[in-house]
Amino acid sequence: MSNQIAQLIDHTLLKPEATADQVKDLIKEAAELGTYSVCISPSQLPVEVPEGLHVATVVGFPSGAVKSEIKAAEAARAVQDGAEEVDMVINIPLAVEGRFDELQADIQAVRDAIPGKVLKVILETAALSDAAIEGACRAAEAAGADFVKTSTGFHPAGGASVHAIEIMQATVGGRLGIKASGGIRTAADALAMVNAGATRLGLSASKKILTEFAAQDAQEA
Repeated sequence: MSNQIAQLIDHTLLKPEATADQVKDLIKEAAELGTYSVCISPSQLPVEVPEGLHVATVVGFPSGAVKSEIKAAEAARAVQDGAEEVDMVINIPLAVEGRFDELQADIQAVRDAIPGKVLKVILETAALSDAAIEGACRAAEAAGADFVKTSTGFHPAGGASVHAIEIMQATVGGRLGIKASGGIRTAADALAMVNAGATRLGLSASKKILTEFAAQDAQEA
């Protein structure tokens, strides 16, 4: 189980005070753990990673409260600097207010700026109603996103929840990937998200969680 879970993980370091040395340590640890990718701030790009380890970054992070063209330019520069995947934060009030055509345009601007790259759309689900989560998922799908994602991990309303993942799964599951992130700190948390429909996990506690899975594997062997 630990190896399968590892390949779902974006090993993440997005603290604003993170140093270049800490990013190097993150990359080394990700390679040792066998995670799918590292997710770092765009200012830390470009980075060297071993073959097989992917590079993700964030744009409009963490508030999403910047103009769409700024997010698009940020995403294009990140890809130029080596990012293979971009996690963008939506303009959250557009989802809160049900302005889903405008939300689709916000996402579309970034989609158009990074053709051929993976686009994940951070909804900040803890700040949204169930109906807003559904509408935002549909807007992301209509704009050509590859994933919808729960959270930045920085919003005071909270991070990922099984309930939010279930709504996302019911709305776009099987067509878009679903990334759970924010507040996932144990193997039990991670497994609950996967069982609810998550196909990617954004984790900063990857080593701790994978150690717990490895211990479970050993007990079952």
